[in-house]
Amino acid sequence: MPLFGIAESAVFVTCCACRCRMPNLVLVQRERIISVFGCHIVGFPRLLSFSNEEGRSKGAVVADLSIGNKLVVVALGGNALGETPEEQIELTKNAAKHIVDMVVDGARVVVTHGNGPQVGMISNAFAVASADAAAKVASMDFPECGALSQGYIGYHIAQAITNELSFRGIEHGVANLSTQTVVAIDDPAFSDPTKPIGAFMTEEEARDVADSTGYAVREDAGRGWRRVVASPRPQRIVEFDAIRSLVDQDYIVVAVGGGGIPVIETEQGYRGIPAVIDKDASAALLARMLGADTLVILTAVEKVCMRYGKPDQSEIDAMSTEYARALIDEGEFPAGSMLPKVEACIGFVEEVTDGSALITSLERAAAGLRGETGTVIRQR
Repeated sequence: MPLFGIAESAVFVTCCACRCRMPNLVLVQRERIISVFGCHIVGFPRLLSFSNEEGRSKGAVVADLSIGNKLVVVALGGNALGETPEEQIELTKNAAKHIVDMVVDGARVVVTHGNGPQVGMISNAFAVASADAAAKVASMDFPECGALSQGYIGYHIAQAITNELSFRGIEHGVANLSTQTVVAIDDPAFSDPTKPIGAFMTEEEARDVADSTGYAVREDAGRGWRRVVASPRPQRIVEFDAIRSLVDQDYIVVAVGGGGIPVIETEQGYRGIPAVIDKDASAALLARMLGADTLVILTAVEKVCMRYGKPDQSEIDAMSTEYARALIDEGEFPAGSMLPKVEACIGFVEEVTDGSALITSLERAAAGLRGETGTVIRQR
């Protein structure tokens, strides 16, 4: 349908007058530029550049103005990234396609991600290697394992997004930022650590580890014994100002990986602490701090379901925070699965005026932002 009755498509280009990084909205008719609206004053996000002198678009992408200039925080699950670095590289290529689809539709995107399988793999590797005296490999504390996972996952995601943008002929900066998240030392979670990490052990081995290191250990679903750490609530993101600055400069930002590296505040400054922060809770915190328009939490299903997996399962298109809380009270969402996602969405929506949250699958994320699918959570 022609836009405003005269144009066949709309694309974004870099301002030719002032060379600002924020762009003009250009109306294009039969591949000729016929009108330009504003520049950085308007504040539309930059998606493309016209490169030839005739004004013809090179690799032009039609922009969906229904998403407009929305700031979107996307939480990508660690389980969606595979079990090995090689598998992760391939899976992040797929994730990048859908993330760039959102950018093409006009969204400004910040990406967060989980790290559950990856940080466990790193912790296990150092535990095994350091147990062999001949190998002369130092042990690695858990906060450092989290930082390592954050670095290489973020590297893969940022590289995949950069390559996908380049493939589509889109000029756009991408930045991966190592991020610390402050937690409270008096968080009740530290009194009852429940998050299993590291290698499986026999009960005897686990008791020996507990006696020699002071680690908390627990049987894990009949599969053996493992070390357990706390899962405290995120309080503040240390590098938030840097994230904000990059977003304001029109970068796609990858940050707060694995919920952020957990740290506590001491008289001597920040100090890492063994813990696993829920990545959805941290994504919601980041979205609130940024004042984002939408929090997108990606999962394995297209929509949140009632009576999931049962013959009378039904999908939920939209729900208010009040209705979502009622479903939580009824035990509709399983802990460790959909429950933390819905709780994160509620926390964001109730704190940000006119904010909305979307739960959907990676493959349907861009369509969900356009209002075509997914489960939307709003204040009312």
